[in-house]
Amino acid sequence: MVRSDARENRQRILDAARAAFVEDGATSMNQIAQRAGVGAGTLYRNFPTREVLVLAIYQDEVQRIVGSVPRLLADRPPLDALREWTTDLVEAMRRKHGLGDALSPGAHQSITEQTYGPVVAAITELLDAGKKDGTIRADADPGDFLQLTAALWRAAEDRSPRMLALILDGLRPQP
Repeated sequence: MVRSDARENRQRILDAARAAFVEDGATSMNQIAQRAGVGAGTLYRNFPTREVLVLAIYQDEVQRIVGSVPRLLADRPPLDALREWTTDLVEAMRRKHGLGDALSPGAHQSITEQTYGPVVAAITELLDAGKKDGTIRADADPGDFLQLTAALWRAAEDRSPRMLALILDGLRPQP
């Protein structure tokens, strides 16, 4: 079992690294340790390489996004929940692609394989809620939805909301 202070250090490192990489993708591991308020040994014990740290940031982000589905569905109608969830996913994917230089092609493949199932399961839950209340067409497929949203994180940021609106309109039941 991991001690609570070790868990807190790990989370502080992830948070500091996420913020540092947003500001400057070339931030050094030592700068991240300083920003997190931990020693270099603690940083390297948790994340032996920059790539391992970047992958952990991305996995943490995906877990957060996937884990938000129940709260979103409790607070919003399914289409609104799907819109907010997808916007969050698109922003995370943009950040992941922004960190692409820090990842090897094998790491990109690995993270995609690890996160695809949970992301599709989250989309399935959101689509099923809309199918149940009649706001999403019965033939909406989570894999298709994910493929369509892939265009959003490659598009200019100002175009993404309009493009997402078109995708969501396509999910509505047809007369």
